[in-house]
Amino acid sequence: MHKQNRTHPAIEHEEFGASHDDGLQEQWRRVVGRRSFLKGVGLAGAAALPGSAIFADSAAADGGALSKGDVAILRLLAAIELIESDLWQQYNELGGVNGGNAAYTAALANLDGDMPQYISDNTDDELSHVAFLNAYLGSKGAPPVNLDEFRTLPSSKATGAKQTGRLTNLMALDVDTSWYVRYRSGQDPDLGAHFPQAVTIRRQPAIPVNDSDTPPANPAPVPPKNPQESRMQAIANTAGFHFAYIEQGGSSLYSIMALKATSLEVLRIIVSIGGVETNHFSLWHDKAGNAVAQPLAGVTDPRTGVTFPDLNAKGGDLNQTNLILPEPCAFLHRSLPPCSIVRPTLDQLGGAVATINSFTADRLFEGQSPKFFRTVHELAREADAASRGRV
Repeated sequence: MHKQNRTHPAIEHEEFGASHDDGLQEQWRRVVGRRSFLKGVGLAGAAALPGSAIFADSAAADGGALSKGDVAILRLLAAIELIESDLWQQYNELGGVNGGNAAYTAALANLDGDMPQYISDNTDDELSHVAFLNAYLGSKGAPPVNLDEFRTLPSSKATGAKQTGRLTNLMALDVDTSWYVRYRSGQDPDLGAHFPQAVTIRRQPAIPVNDSDTPPANPAPVPPKNPQESRMQAIANTAGFHFAYIEQGGSSLYSIMALKATSLEVLRIIVSIGGVETNHFSLWHDKAGNAVAQPLAGVTDPRTGVTFPDLNAKGGDLNQTNLILPEPCAFLHRSLPPCSIVRPTLDQLGGAVATINSFTADRLFEGQSPKFFRTVHELAREADAASRGRV
């Protein structure tokens, strides 16, 4: 979820320097040492197994109180899931299976006919994550996370939107689309690579602001035939890219937090939920590509000027819209073979503070109070400070 370089004209990469490489080597020695230990106790090859398989019999051994670091990690993740649930509920109210805005739903369906079902399922997943994480914290005597006092942002006035206070603002986003290039590149942001924006999306709504954006009877032909239809399709296209932006960041955040967990049960929770975040990203990555491929490519919002070009027409792997699986890239050190991975996987680019900073740059919190920012940044700093084995 980290805000990548938005203005860089081309992909670059730089060495972090000797101190960074030394840190990577130290991490690698710890991994090797852990593998030797696992082999010694009869778990050789365990690193290749899913986290839930490795730790399926260990949950009973984690019946005690959680470490301070594990509490900080889970509270940060609960806060992130509350934020994600809030934004997904807004998308679901307007464009989900039971969404109340026919024009918006039709424009979303131009990206994929199953979009309403996918939106509803993603919403249900995020709500389940919030409920589970807070219940688990409570079961361990740790305080759950409640952000209700910050539900002060306005709702869309478009047909279908519930008129209730929100945590997030989806009506004037600056969407970071550098993830699109990053996952097609052979370069790793953790080793200094920077990526340009695939599409420039500035101060653009991802949901209709009111019914002037989306008259109830407005059709959604492909391609749009008039400014009203172009506006509605550009809003839906923005949502498609925003869906993927949110979920790719979750993939990195959960991977990073897993490295800090002390309790095996907490680690099991993190890798199990994190896998779903990655699954979400794969889905939305595919749908976003349809907004910048024919026959839909070329839509321009007549009010904001945001344009969704035909990326395939530019040529090259970095633009090809059906390359949705992560390309192998440099990992840990450039002397090692390229590997297909979730990236970034370091605090600086994808950790808790980086996530909150990225959401802020996205304008997702536009209009929130200073107390809200102090609260979420405190949760983020405590999570980033967590360390495996530290009580």
